[in-house]
Amino acid sequence: MSGILLLLLSLSCLVATVPPPVPCRHCCDHLEPAEGSGAQPSSYAPEVRTYINMTILKGDKGDRGERGTPGKAGLEGPPGSIGPVGSKGSKGQAGLPGDPCKVQYSAFSVGRRKSLHSLDSYQALVFDTVFVNLDDHFNMFKGTFVCHIPGIYFFNVNIHTWNFKETYLHIMQNDTERAIVYAQPSDRSIMQSQSLMLELELNDEVWVRLYKRERENAIYSDDVDIYITFSGYLIKPSEEKE
Repeated sequence: MSGILLLLLSLSCLVATVPPPVPCRHCCDHLEPAEGSGAQPSSYAPEVRTYINMTILKGDKGDRGERGTPGKAGLEGPPGSIGPVGSKGSKGQAGLPGDPCKVQYSAFSVGRRKSLHSLDSYQALVFDTVFVNLDDHFNMFKGTFVCHIPGIYFFNVNIHTWNFKETYLHIMQNDTERAIVYAQPSDRSIMQSQSLMLELELNDEVWVRLYKRERENAIYSDDVDIYITFSGYLIKPSEEKE
């Protein structure tokens, strides 16, 4: 009820007094009655009209309309500044084990405790003491190293000369002389050494050969000390050269 009274009061404040329309007159008509004619000026009642200001009337909020179709994507903006560094993440799980690296080895080191006089023009030097012989690549019966892993090898021969006798040896690769160990006859015995590297193929043989000429050829050793040694080892397999 109080709401209706407030509405009526608001409407009454909006009532405006509108002057009545001016009656039509001819241009020859007198605006006022002539003096002394006894005519009374015409009178009129004001016309009242109501005016309602609709802007002050606010209804309840309407229902939300359906969502329109999305518009086209706008242009890509410039890249923003780099943000702060985040916290360190947790440690991940260990991966699967990889294939083990296959390392190839080949090495030998042998010695001789007995002296030797060359009887033939060519005589293989055999050994009676083993220091190292990995996988039996050195054949003790023949005195030869047999290549099981192709690659580059290092070899070394040490001998002791015999007084007044010539010392003449070859380091052989199969049937080819590769290096010489030589000492002329002398009244003093000395140690002689020779080293070299060879590139070997599978089943190549490396060995030491005595070479006899007109003079007697001999090398010295004894049962107490070893004066004669032959050693070799693989430096790099062929498959790793590329």
